[in-house]
Amino acid sequence: MAAVEQPVAPAPATVAVQARALTRRYGDGSTAVDALRGVDLDIREHELVAIMGPSGSGKSTLMHLLAGLDRPTSGTVTVGGTELSTLSDAQLTLLRRKAIGFVFQFFNLLPMLDAEENVLLPLSISGEKPDAGWLDELFARVGLSERRHHRPAELSGGEQQRVAIARALISRPTMLLADEPTGNLDSATSSGILELMRDSVEAYGQTTVMVTHDPRAAATAHRVLFIADGLIVKELAAASAAEVLAVMGDISA
Repeated sequence: MAAVEQPVAPAPATVAVQARALTRRYGDGSTAVDALRGVDLDIREHELVAIMGPSGSGKSTLMHLLAGLDRPTSGTVTVGGTELSTLSDAQLTLLRRKAIGFVFQFFNLLPMLDAEENVLLPLSISGEKPDAGWLDELFARVGLSERRHHRPAELSGGEQQRVAIARALISRPTMLLADEPTGNLDSATSSGILELMRDSVEAYGQTTVMVTHDPRAAATAHRVLFIADGLIVKELAAASAAEVLAVMGDISA
């Protein structure tokens, strides 16, 4: 009798971003505030993770630590195999430039530059030459091929955020960090931006971490992490907006 062929187990997903025993304390003595109190976190390659929590829960602090914009009181953050605590300030700046893309609520485009110049800004600062084919593909992906030479004042809010997303992707970063990416947009425009961000994960395998207060935004993520009082208190996978909203209600209560 022929041996039954056993299925091959899939290879474990590679961890792109990792935090271990992460704490952040502001101040000293009786006035000290513990924004994070020992967070462990693994974010896999090709994954979109949403982070949610009440105001003051520690979600913005966590994002700043993952981005190397702040240093932890204790614990470690590793991005693309590099532990951030081992880097000098100058080395951290270089790592952020190469390995981390940022998307903010208020776009942060330079008004005197057109869309293409804003997208190319990270490469210009690094003294790198753009890949013309990649640039064309990005503008096509964000739906702005015909608007690449317009300045921000000539673009709608949604178009400006699309430029910001292209700028974040131009360096092919290890991680894209999005801080309330739809917070300054109407619901219809927000839907398009969220679709674009999920598309960048599916099309390019772009690891993405999104801090948001919007349950609809969180519902586009592969996983939602809920943070309260400086700790991750719950995780949902492939959750609906209603499920996210219910958990937020429990946490807030």
